[in-house]
Amino acid sequence: MRWTRWMIVALCLGALSMMIAAMSMAGLKSRSAQSPRADQLEHGRYLVSVAGCNDCHTPGTFYGAPDTLRLLSGSELGWQGPWGVSYPRNLTPDSATGIGSWTEEQIVTAIRTGQRPDKSLLLPPMPWTQYAHLSDEDAYSIAAYLKSIPAVSHRAPSVQPPTQPATGARLSFPPPPMWDVKHLPPPVAVNAPTAK
Repeated sequence: MRWTRWMIVALCLGALSMMIAAMSMAGLKSRSAQSPRADQLEHGRYLVSVAGCNDCHTPGTFYGAPDTLRLLSGSELGWQGPWGVSYPRNLTPDSATGIGSWTEEQIVTAIRTGQRPDKSLLLPPMPWTQYAHLSDEDAYSIAAYLKSIPAVSHRAPSVQPPTQPATGARLSFPPPPMWDVKHLPPPVAVNAPTAK
């Protein structure tokens, strides 16, 4: 009789241990399933910070007072050069004024090729030629992070073509020196985007 009781107790303890181990493994699996996404978003946040995205796309940054409530929502500070005046666009996931309707793949394509989903080109000073060399991990981390930040409804000013007089706050690039003029490719006609 004693032997049977000890056997039942041992079986119950064994079953309880197996249940605890199974629950613990399930908890580890669910935590590790979430970690890569959290790690990817943190990596994307880091890259956006060190790659200078905040500098141009967050209002007030160039004045020493970045508006963190409007993080990456575009700016009214334009960049003037031979292309006219371009303005940093809204990179938040706002569907009407930002990149909310873009997929992560479309964001990666824009970062790497300088081409929006509508096939219009990203204008200077957007340094997409530098970002063309990002690894898949880096590019998709940036895209995932941009899709995860709070949406801000803010439409940056439209591009001013070089044929129109420039208005508003802007940083102006001087004409290129002769050395650069001799080595520049011929100008490309650019379709000015209206919103994004």
